[in-house]
Amino acid sequence: MKLILISVAVVVVLILIWALYGYFAVRNIERPSYSVIEKRDGYEIRTYDQYVVAETTVSGNMQQAMNEGFTRIAGYIFGGNTTKASISMTAPVSEKIEMTVPVSEKIAMTAPVVAGDETNGARVISFVMPSKYTLETLPVPDDARVKLRAVAGHTVAALSFSWSSSAETVTAKKLQLASLLARDRVTVAGEPQAAFYNPPWTPPFMLHSEILIPISE
Repeated sequence: MKLILISVAVVVVLILIWALYGYFAVRNIERPSYSVIEKRDGYEIRTYDQYVVAETTVSGNMQQAMNEGFTRIAGYIFGGNTTKASISMTAPVSEKIEMTVPVSEKIAMTAPVVAGDETNGARVISFVMPSKYTLETLPVPDDARVKLRAVAGHTVAALSFSWSSSAETVTAKKLQLASLLARDRVTVAGEPQAAFYNPPWTPPFMLHSEILIPISE
């Protein structure tokens, strides 16, 4: 009996550590700014401010595309880039020299990672860039497959879900939201996207994912 209690206690402690790790991993991660216009039965209407994304087009199923897309764009934000700014340097003889050098810049992680629907065998994976950047101030990706793009302010219907972010779950949730919009006679204005806010090691009960479908205001 004592051994069983110890084993249960160890499992509980490990789950708590896992949950805390999942919580602190995303606690301070920036998300795109939006306003909730209306909460409806099963979803909500949001308006997003303009933001910038780094995106790449990848072939394969959703999981393959997510893995490859994440690797490419993570390479960009973790230093695979060249800054466009001049950097002031002070030489040892105290003579100030203006130099332009191809230094790299580490960009803070943000959420979500967004996956679009497959079109002609390819899928667009994107990271939202921190709000302090514009297209003019972001460093240039070293990988030509990573593109920077400004996303204009827009309105979406958002359906949130947890526990699973599998391709099957994402497909089911897209169909669910599409059905809800049809029920409410909401005009769809673009393709659905799946937004993922947590790293892979997050406990399933703490996962936060969303389906976002652009709509007409």
